[in-house]
Amino acid sequence: MTDFLCRLWSDEEGQDIAEYAVMLAVILVIVVGTVRLIGGNANNTFSSVASSIQ
Repeated sequence: MTDFLCRLWSDEEGQDIAEYAVMLAVILVIVVGTVRLIGGNANNTFSSVASSIQ
């Protein structure tokens, strides 16, 4: 039983998965924030161009 617990404690595969999950969450937050920022500015720019054309 102690051998199993020692192997389980030293197994780092789960730690790698957790690190990838945190990294993915940070990247998603950055991407969503950028898309929201650019999307709002792009909408204003297209509206301005459309009103100046008409």
